[in-house]
Amino acid sequence: MVIKPSRSKARQKRHGRLRRKLSGTPECPRLCVFRSGKHIYAQIIDDVAGHTLAAASTLDKDFEGSTGNKEAARKVGLNIAAIAKEKGITSVVFDRGGYIYHGRIQELAEGAREGGLEF
Repeated sequence: MVIKPSRSKARQKRHGRLRRKLSGTPECPRLCVFRSGKHIYAQIIDDVAGHTLAAASTLDKDFEGSTGNKEAARKVGLNIAAIAKEKGITSVVFDRGGYIYHGRIQELAEGAREGGLEF
């Protein structure tokens, strides 16, 4: 019997390897991304204090349009950048969450850069 490896466990393993190397500080917090089948989420986290400083996702009430595509990911990137600007955050460390830097993850990152975040 062939046992199929779990994709989510493999992603969590990759994410663990990434998290060993990077963390967010109050001066340069971590922009963390989670992608599900229908939605995409982004948080700006200060790992020293253990607080979420800003969050945006396709589940927000003011979000309009389709939720599971590249355009939605770019909108979430622009939203998180706008929220970060309001709170005085200009530079972050990008945590891709174990996902490949491609597709929706790449669009979210480009939207955040377009909105004014530096990483």
